[in-house]
Amino acid sequence: SWGTICCSTLCRTSCRVSSLFSSCSLTTMDFAMEDSQNSVPGSVPATKLNTSRKGPDSQSVTKRLQTELMQLMTSPAPGVSAFPSADGNLLSWTATIEGPDDTPYAGLTFKLSFAFPSNYPYAPPTVLFKTPIYHPNVDFSGRICLDILKDKWTAAYNIQTVLLSLQSLLGEPNNSSPLNGEAAELWDSNTEEFKKKVMGRHRDIEEE
Repeated sequence: SWGTICCSTLCRTSCRVSSLFSSCSLTTMDFAMEDSQNSVPGSVPATKLNTSRKGPDSQSVTKRLQTELMQLMTSPAPGVSAFPSADGNLLSWTATIEGPDDTPYAGLTFKLSFAFPSNYPYAPPTVLFKTPIYHPNVDFSGRICLDILKDKWTAAYNIQTVLLSLQSLLGEPNNSSPLNGEAAELWDSNTEEFKKKVMGRHRDIEEE
């Protein structure tokens, strides 16, 4: 049975993500960061501190993403992968998720895009399904309802956290806050029809 499973199940994944789901809104979130560590205490008078700088500089963002890439390559998690785009832009990645066994998505592969903000990891990446998917928490534009991509994001999360959380979401949707109401209803009421919709919606994306 792959009916609706409570969110606490997700928290038992290796990500240890807490409170993955809540009511979703597609409004833009404000992730401006307070910069309270711009200088060593006593190095300059407090009145001369520059507090206009928000988040990390481009060098630290690059270093963080390079570290995450190394982690994904040396300690890969089953069924997920991600790499920078072929054009060499480190702020743009392509990811792959394999559908979990014992779910309607078993045997299917999904491509996703990651777009990282200039203040990553203090703000979440923008993640979209590029492979069309029929799922209660994904709309037809590929936008995703997942708290850690919104207000629950912290700098402790990373690309692998997101991928594993999304992989879990495929088998454990949050039907109380759907982006696709029909999919949420069918998930609960008609297993066979849901599977047909999944297969009808899915198509492979050719590598560029």
